[in-house]
Amino acid sequence: MTDSEFASAPAPVRRARILDLLSARGFVKVAELSALLGVSEVTIRSDLDALESTGELDRVHGGAVSAATPRRTEPAFEEALGDLWDEKLRIAAHAASLVSPGDSVIVDVGTTAAAFAWALVERSDLSDVVVITNGLKIALELERAIPRFSVIVTGGTLRALQHSLVNPLADGLFDTLHADIAFLGCNGVDAEHGITNINLPEAEMKRRMLHAATRRIVLADGSKIGQVHLGRIATVTGVDGVITGQSARATPLAELREAGLDVTRV
Repeated sequence: MTDSEFASAPAPVRRARILDLLSARGFVKVAELSALLGVSEVTIRSDLDALESTGELDRVHGGAVSAATPRRTEPAFEEALGDLWDEKLRIAAHAASLVSPGDSVIVDVGTTAAAFAWALVERSDLSDVVVITNGLKIALELERAIPRFSVIVTGGTLRALQHSLVNPLADGLFDTLHADIAFLGCNGVDAEHGITNINLPEAEMKRRMLHAATRRIVLADGSKIGQVHLGRIATVTGVDGVITGQSARATPLAELREAGLDVTRV
């Protein structure tokens, strides 16, 4: 059966095809499944809910992922949207409150950075803010604030998972500017091993961003606290603070504070 023939197929047949696609891709979007299988998004959501109820997949914002997907590998941007979103919004709102009119700001990639961009745009009192980013999603979110904001995109090589721009050609801009504040995401914040990231090209860009800013703030939801990953970005003394959420565990938080890191829990 071709995908175009699934519009008239019984629900079990259509759902089996969804599981086949999910097995191959690891993540499926509601909109893409609707177009591919020729049924409404309402029908696809019903299919995904039914498959989740039997433990065959996990629902996330905008789609689904394979059940019990290991998180030591990098999740797609859309997949990560479903994780601790309310907490990320609180982190973002606090981070946005640190920006003043006339500031120049570097914004990293990721879902917490996207929440920060949204919170920044909502600050109607801000004007003459220059934002530099290597995230396409971030730039599109900030576009709403033009001309109050000037938005500079780094250029570079596109990474599909995070819709980010990395080397080659992404880091040259940071040799020619210096920003007031850099807001960076990560996959791990640990007292001993510092600020780390799963993906090495992303980690390289984050290091360049840190060096190009006077003040350096890490945005990390609670699941990142106490975690360690492959690419080292900085020691805990190499950043000026971390903003995290209520889901962060008490013991690694205490260790970070003992190591001298300014930790704000919102």
